[in-house]
Amino acid sequence: MTSTLNRTTTLAWKDVNVGDEVTPMEIPVTTTLIVAGAIASRDYMPVHHDRDFANSQGSKDIFLNILTTNGLCVRFLHDWAGPEAMVKKLSIRLGVPAYPNGPLRFEGSVTGKSSANGEGFVEVAFKGTNSLGDHVTGTAVLSLLDGVDA
Repeated sequence: MTSTLNRTTTLAWKDVNVGDEVTPMEIPVTTTLIVAGAIASRDYMPVHHDRDFANSQGSKDIFLNILTTNGLCVRFLHDWAGPEAMVKKLSIRLGVPAYPNGPLRFEGSVTGKSSANGEGFVEVAFKGTNSLGDHVTGTAVLSLLDGVDA
């Protein structure tokens, strides 16, 4: 399994370039992750914790909810950029479901770099895929908080 180590330092804006790859991250999607994520986000829809109900709705199993997916996207970005990076904007689009017992692999790249009022921003395009295809695609703008002159 490929994963990233949680960074203990934040990337410097001056060291990030358009085209840089974001370190891939792979998350094992388990029943526990799906149910815990739904409960933690107060999403009590039975399709996220009751397999029989999910089947009755045409799904082959329970599946990850959007808020858990959103949180995993932010984790992916923070694991790459570091603890002091701030996600200023996140836009995602859901695709195929993420069922239990398979990995969800995130990858992405830097697509833009800008600054305003001394603050440095990087734009990232990313996706999270599983055996069915793209579970989530998105873009994000992060502030690296070190300033453009640091």
